[in-house]
Amino acid sequence: MKTVLITGANKGIGFETARQLAQLGYFVYLGSRDKRKGIDAIHKLTSSGISNVATIEIDVTDINSIKQAKQELENKIEALDVLRQKTVDVIFLDIKMPKILGTDFLKNLSHPPKVIFVTAYRDYAVDGYELDAVDYLVKPVSFERFFKAITKLNRLVGQVAPTAVVNSKDNSEGFIYLKVGRDMKKIFLNDIVYVEGWKDYVKVFLANNKVLVVRQSISATENLLSDHMFLRIHRSFMVSLDKITGYNGVSVQLETKEIPIGRLYKQIVMERLQAH
Repeated sequence: MKTVLITGANKGIGFETARQLAQLGYFVYLGSRDKRKGIDAIHKLTSSGISNVATIEIDVTDINSIKQAKQELENKIEALDVLRQKTVDVIFLDIKMPKILGTDFLKNLSHPPKVIFVTAYRDYAVDGYELDAVDYLVKPVSFERFFKAITKLNRLVGQVAPTAVVNSKDNSEGFIYLKVGRDMKKIFLNDIVYVEGWKDYVKVFLANNKVLVVRQSISATENLLSDHMFLRIHRSFMVSLDKITGYNGVSVQLETKEIPIGRLYKQIVMERLQAH
């Protein structure tokens, strides 16, 4: 994701430019010497569904302020780049960090690692769990509560997924085992139309109109299926490339279903579909 800094973006043409660039997929930093105005502008954008924005304090008339903002911006971009390009198993993330909410930071990672929120703010717990957070710890955190979170993390990271993929090159013969209730069900990859994330579960929609409910996150499902002609197109959806009948800039069409393309996934999805 490309990053852009816009100064004077709290109103008028600067604000509109920031909004349009964010909608095009840029991560937009709003530069302002008035912290309150910058936060107000961020609030207006996020309330309209735009999350890939943050504010940075800068006075363009002060060279020291410009240098400080430049260094701060480079650090933020570097952090995003590391998490986008490197394999990271887990991050411990606060909610109210300088210039950006932890939840907004996480939303801008197309393939986020496991996350444990550690914060003094209870109000964002629902948002955290909607982003598939492993746990949400509210300060002060007792050793017992922290140990419980780490145990849960180890179980998720270290466990053998309840699936086994066979014949990774050919979906017509490859299959997986999914734990449905108490049973391990054999499912041919070619029968899977799409997968929908649903809190701590995924719904697996099959070609015969059956739906399997599996206790597994969509991120874990993506790790299993992404090498087998399946593509994550939204925070909540994965689709079989072979089952796509058409697409446009906002959705893909299946035989009986139209599924939205998430804004943060759009570039990757378009590149993959055009190459397919």
